[in-house]
Amino acid sequence: MNGADALLHPALDQGLGDHLAILFDDGGITYSQLAAAVCRCAHVLRDYGVGTQDRVLMIADDTPEFFYAYLGAMKIGAVSVAVNLRVSAEDLKFMIEDSGCKVILAGPEFLPVVNQAGRDLEQMPPIMLIERHESDLPNLPDLMVGKPDEIEPVLLPPEKAVLWLYTSGTTGHPKGVVHKLDMINSIHLYMEEVYGIGPEDRIFCTSKLFFAFSVGHILLGALRLGTTAVIQAGWPSADAVAAVVEKHRPTVFLSVPTMYRNLLRQEYAKSESFRSIRHFISAGEHLPDVLFHKWQAVSGKPILDAIGASEVISLFIGNRPEDYYPGSTGKPMPNTEIRMTTEDGEPIDEAGVPGIVWVRSGTVAAEYWKQEEKTAAAFQDGWYCSGDFFVRDAEGRYFYQGRGDDMLKISGQWVSPGEIERYVLENTKVLEAVVVGYKNEEGLTRLALCLATADPDTDHESLQQEITETLTENLSIYKCPRHFVFLDELPKTPTGKTQRYKLRQIAAEQISGQP
Repeated sequence: MNGADALLHPALDQGLGDHLAILFDDGGITYSQLAAAVCRCAHVLRDYGVGTQDRVLMIADDTPEFFYAYLGAMKIGAVSVAVNLRVSAEDLKFMIEDSGCKVILAGPEFLPVVNQAGRDLEQMPPIMLIERHESDLPNLPDLMVGKPDEIEPVLLPPEKAVLWLYTSGTTGHPKGVVHKLDMINSIHLYMEEVYGIGPEDRIFCTSKLFFAFSVGHILLGALRLGTTAVIQAGWPSADAVAAVVEKHRPTVFLSVPTMYRNLLRQEYAKSESFRSIRHFISAGEHLPDVLFHKWQAVSGKPILDAIGASEVISLFIGNRPEDYYPGSTGKPMPNTEIRMTTEDGEPIDEAGVPGIVWVRSGTVAAEYWKQEEKTAAAFQDGWYCSGDFFVRDAEGRYFYQGRGDDMLKISGQWVSPGEIERYVLENTKVLEAVVVGYKNEEGLTRLALCLATADPDTDHESLQQEITETLTENLSIYKCPRHFVFLDELPKTPTGKTQRYKLRQIAAEQISGQP
């Protein structure tokens, strides 16, 4: 099979060539136009020496060119790898080396981090700008001019790779999640069956396309169903998101709890354009009950909470339009198996007992690239261990309890406390440092840095400034705590282990009422 053809041909075969595939600020692209552009881009990538199963790394905003490059790589049997737009130079360097990418497609605004990442590399792949820009670097739109609108697709066995997603690891190093071609045959199924999404819909996700949440629904799922994908350039704000909704009138809206909260605060949720949306879907982090009720009261529609993962690329548990329950993550999606185990791997069959959720579906990834030990722990006989603790009730609804490790999810992105703590502890003024997640007044998880100083007379304000500068220089911005909690000493168990649960309580109490 061929990835690009598997996504585009269903719509074309249904006679939807003139139907809009993408809507964006400056206009729209039909399915026929997209198919031709993908072929022209595929010719450009082949001219750059990209071959079967070579990786094409992308750090680019949500534009039509993102679709051309992502699908163009698939067309010639290569592997699409889109990375976080707020990636640090250190992490990007690791991804370039780890993936062995053949070429890098970058938006002009991301050239500084790309260049910084390449300073210490023995061999830097060629860089191509994904859009036109005044630069000595070649750009994709110009290179596509005059290329043929057709190209022979590379057909591969379904178990070959089609795309990677990088996700954070507990050691701080990202993991390359390898997805197989045949997941395209399953990616759209629950979108159609559960949410009734079809060609007449317009689907918009406020998360950027490098997120599994967005690429799974807005690029892969939407195209497979002949739906119109609404995209937005620039980092999303409530104002920008509201403008897109007002202009393009999506019928299905996907976002994270933080954005739903901001839209409520700025009173967009009650507008006619939002009230006309058919489905609101949430993932990325747990949806607090209070936010659910506030949104429903203002917009007239429920937020359908769900959970997915980069390793599954689709939602595996979720609420239905006709069957939703505040505080619950929902029930298993169609064509998805869920099992629960203890931390020791023992099966849990009865209701009301917390356990770790395992997932098996057609979209589960194959492996973590070059990380055999972590692959063996997470992927077993077609099952993926999510690491998330749930409780299942007698009606089969799942209720999220937290992570089975110390990883935290902040605004939909995984954060490793240990990675942050290592940088903090490099400062000789710091005696101890622990990063915890605390629930703010709206029930959302946020980062707090709890620390004790080596000298009790240390000026807290100047130390906080020093640490903040260190963190922002070395880490992605979403990994940098905004709140610092200074303590004489950190609470510990009799055996000397830091009591993180007490720190969460302390952080929540001290930070309460702060902006």
